[in-house]
Amino acid sequence: MTNVQEYRGHIRNWEALCQELEIWPGLPREDMEHLILTKAYKKWGYDMADHLHGMFAFALWDVDRQQLFCLRDHFGTKPFYYYQTADEKLLYGTTIQKIMDQPGFVKELNQEMLQIYLTLTYGAGEDTFFKGVKKLLPGHYLIWKDGELKIERYWKPEFHPDESKSLEDWADEIHTTLQKILPEVKTEKEQAESFLSGGVDSSYVLAMSDIKMTDSCGYDEERFDESHLAAETARILGRENRRRCITPEEYFDTVSYVMYHMEQPLGDASSVVFALACKAAAEHTEICYSGEGSDEFFGGYNMYRNAERYGENLKNFYVGNTNIMKEDEKKKILKNYSEDVLPIHLVEHIYEETEGLDPLTKMSDVDIQLWLEGDIYLNVDKMSMAAGLEIRMPLTDRRIFDIASRMPSKYKVDSEQNKVAFRTAAAKVLPEEIAFRKKLGFIVPIRIWMADDRYNQDVRAKFHSEIAEKFFHVDEINAIFDEYVGGNSDNWRKVWTIYAFLVWYEEYFVKR
Repeated sequence: MTNVQEYRGHIRNWEALCQELEIWPGLPREDMEHLILTKAYKKWGYDMADHLHGMFAFALWDVDRQQLFCLRDHFGTKPFYYYQTADEKLLYGTTIQKIMDQPGFVKELNQEMLQIYLTLTYGAGEDTFFKGVKKLLPGHYLIWKDGELKIERYWKPEFHPDESKSLEDWADEIHTTLQKILPEVKTEKEQAESFLSGGVDSSYVLAMSDIKMTDSCGYDEERFDESHLAAETARILGRENRRRCITPEEYFDTVSYVMYHMEQPLGDASSVVFALACKAAAEHTEICYSGEGSDEFFGGYNMYRNAERYGENLKNFYVGNTNIMKEDEKKKILKNYSEDVLPIHLVEHIYEETEGLDPLTKMSDVDIQLWLEGDIYLNVDKMSMAAGLEIRMPLTDRRIFDIASRMPSKYKVDSEQNKVAFRTAAAKVLPEEIAFRKKLGFIVPIRIWMADDRYNQDVRAKFHSEIAEKFFHVDEINAIFDEYVGGNSDNWRKVWTIYAFLVWYEEYFVKR
């Protein structure tokens, strides 16, 4: 007998699994997915994740073996945490707050994470900002039995380039695979909307779905506002579009909300916009589609076009999509700096796993294993949950990754374009000007708002606060801030990353 102790997620291939595991598909969703988990565990044991598609993190109590079995999905779309108490009990859950609320938890700051965070803008690896609280990493499961903890890796990204296919062959495979996946993302009875930007990912997902209403964010600052592109895409595809205009006042008013619900500091300025987008969407839907995953799988970032230029030197510096502060700068601003805590240590095993593969594949794998889990999926999960919204990501799927893992890099990026094969697939249902539109990213006017004295007063206050004094040489971080306000807009990410940490620390170690 097996009991579900903890579960968050959406099992995408539930219909096929119900048939194989002899489960009546008419059950309420939660009951049905709990049955899928327990029966899959009985049938396939520790290999059960090989048979599941979707987003999931769960804990099962095996009554017969008297052991706990916890598992996190392949890409880490849903979080899972655990903590061993002084009296050798295991606390666990899909949120850190659930662990914090249990007897035996002792709240202490893991200060080493600040050093990692100031480079990456997120907490990478298995450690968290709370001492002793660990993340179960993507593609791993945990067994707790008789007071002993065992963690195993059941899946990792692997790449086997196939040179036998043409660009059109790869585009066809992407397209036909997405056609198979989309009907699984929701049932006919479920009502959903879709986030829509000006980019190809959300546009392609929308074009392949039956979604009628789309949700977009915009700003009064025209050079940062993509919402008109989203509205035009919706019009072309015959869908409706709802625009949420975000003001600098509500943006800054939302920062503490974001850092509290994120549970760890995240220096991604777009997370605040995403939080507001989730709140707005949750007013009229419970489910929303989003387009995360394809950039890392198919070479979507502009920096990937420089991969060949970096060559073997990658393993000496490339730690992922973000690299905000170098070690020399962190030494200057941090009161406690350790030579042994380096972000590059987090990716050494990835470079060992990709030995002999091309530079683009190495960069992609670093971002799949660190950036997606530590930033993108964390943001999606935490902000949607806080708003009471469920987000489903059709492009984050092992069947989509399987294509990317076999695709040669020449079909991912070239000298002119990124995501070449993916865009070619999207062009089957989108006008070329949308499918091949230059990637803009999730841009936010924070770089100009934070330099404006009408909006940055809390930033100034935090940079001079007692909290800042605990961790930073205040003169040094204010020199960065003053240089930014004085016109060096390149410093905005450094300022924001420090500010986000200070807000988070106040939420968890001062107010609570």
